[in-house]
Amino acid sequence: MKLDIDSLKKIAHLARLEFDEKSAKKMTADMTQILDWVEKLNELDTSEVEPLITMSSEENVMRKDVVGTHLDHEKGLKNAPQRDSDYFRVPKVME
Repeated sequence: MKLDIDSLKKIAHLARLEFDEKSAKKMTADMTQILDWVEKLNELDTSEVEPLITMSSEENVMRKDVVGTHLDHEKGLKNAPQRDSDYFRVPKVME
């Protein structure tokens, strides 16, 4: 599949990318190669292949949720470096 410059400009706009002319020509060639590779993959018969749920064979080990005791408000704030009556005081991060 041949990708033209107009298609590349539309894709670049959607992806918020900017290219100069030299880079656009190289990107067009690279993306054409990628699309050709994907077309080649589409030729494979995958009717007997089960879809993957994950790329890893590892399984999550989950624990049961158990209701336990919670800290009361005062104990939670006991070791706070700074507090303001009922809340933690933290440094300002946004102006």
